[in-house]
Amino acid sequence: MENQTFDYIIVGAGSAGSVVANRLSANGKHKVLVLEAGRESHPWSRVPVGFAKLIENPAANWLYSSEPDEGSGGRRIPIPRGKLLGGSSSINGMVFVRGQSNDYDTWAQLGNRGWSYREVLPIFKEMEDYQGDGDAEYRGQGGLLKVNENFETGAIYDAIIAGAAENGIEYTKDYNGASQDGIGMTQATIRKGRRMSTAYCYLDPARGRENLTIQANALTECLLLDGKKCVGVRYTLNGQVVEARANREVIVSGGSINSPQLLELSGIGQPELLKGLGIEVQHELKGVGENLRDHYSPRMKWTVPPALGMTYNDKAKGLGLVFQALKYALTNKGLLGLPAAPIRAYIRTREGLDSPDAAISWVPFLIGENFQLSKQSGVTAIMNILRSESTGSIHVSSTDAKQAPAINFNFMTAQLDRDVTLEAMRITRRIMTAPAMQGIATDEIAPGVNIDADDELLEWVRNNAETTYHPVGTCKMGSDPMAVVDDHLRVHGMEGLRVADASIMPTLTSGNTNAPSIMIGEKASRMILEAAA
Repeated sequence: MENQTFDYIIVGAGSAGSVVANRLSANGKHKVLVLEAGRESHPWSRVPVGFAKLIENPAANWLYSSEPDEGSGGRRIPIPRGKLLGGSSSINGMVFVRGQSNDYDTWAQLGNRGWSYREVLPIFKEMEDYQGDGDAEYRGQGGLLKVNENFETGAIYDAIIAGAAENGIEYTKDYNGASQDGIGMTQATIRKGRRMSTAYCYLDPARGRENLTIQANALTECLLLDGKKCVGVRYTLNGQVVEARANREVIVSGGSINSPQLLELSGIGQPELLKGLGIEVQHELKGVGENLRDHYSPRMKWTVPPALGMTYNDKAKGLGLVFQALKYALTNKGLLGLPAAPIRAYIRTREGLDSPDAAISWVPFLIGENFQLSKQSGVTAIMNILRSESTGSIHVSSTDAKQAPAINFNFMTAQLDRDVTLEAMRITRRIMTAPAMQGIATDEIAPGVNIDADDELLEWVRNNAETTYHPVGTCKMGSDPMAVVDDHLRVHGMEGLRVADASIMPTLTSGNTNAPSIMIGEKASRMILEAAA
């Protein structure tokens, strides 16, 4: 590490940063440094169900939490974020959802050229190696990211699919294809029983390149600026302060929490806020840390008779857990090979919509304390509005890079969010009480049938809902006064500085955000290499 000059420096080796590191170093022409504040890896990251072991584990998780607000009933909401190579792709539920075509068309209509669905679809196709029954017009093979159909089967899934059909929700074989509508089994970044994180799919194949340096346990404290040009970074490694210079560009890929934090620590952001903390203002950008969005999701729960043996509360009880371990070892299937929610539906909560506006996903068991399987047998249903309009903020509260920023979601402040969440809960109830579910979903234990009026349900949501861990938007892309980056992800008013991660999303995508984040890393790489050429 004596020679601390590179062509490109990437801050954050997460879902997008790992992609950028691979692509920028691929031609051998550019010297690339990627810095990751977390560790190299964690043993549980390899096993799909390991996400349950990592969701509260400080060895692999930053364990952020939100500030109390009215929308969360004054609670602090847990915000897991990956603290190892691969970032949150190394601890997430591995659910692969691109979103809807109108998500990206909306970005383009906001003035972001090159981000329409027609323009990002080829990137989605090129990045994936999809094994499943999808339409070749929409799906790709041979890419670095391994995506599989979920081959989990069972009576509980059959019943839920039938209950959905009885409520007009048809089965879909590919919600990432021509249309997102319908209910289907989850597609996941799992292959041969192993989590397909970006650390595994993108960083590992590039490790042997002499022009790529991967540095874990390196906390970037600030960007080095020369006037309005970013020329490098300062980071700490093993207690030592190190400076690295970038001949071409610095790419910030810290994610929606850490990217705005790093910009603000470097003096880029809202002058009043920075001055209040004693940070010298280097560049005014009022949008840094604003426009925070996430999917706020109540978890509804039903009991299932243990005698049916349908849920993993029954299948993994006692010696059953040994059987599940053996099943995973021999077939890569069963409890240990599951994504976070093996079945999901994309639904329309009212007439006249062009596409789904809400999602429901099901977990075939109940969770107890510390993410252990509950002794009670049941099913959990998780629902949320897809394109939340409630926005919050993330801002530094200290000049110490090790200090977590203040995260304010302002959940449920938008009327649309309240309306769609309520209707999604009522649709979920109709599915779970449909004739196909009779004798299976026996008692609603959360929120409970006694809670039915709109105001009662909303109060229950405020006091019980969690996020689905999809924060976006805090360095949003655009040309309006609150935009942080342009449509080439260059920080407005700065040279040599880009942001490439979920923080650049102007609006939420319709579903889990890992796949779009990887696409952003791919598209950013293309734009950076085009500029270099």
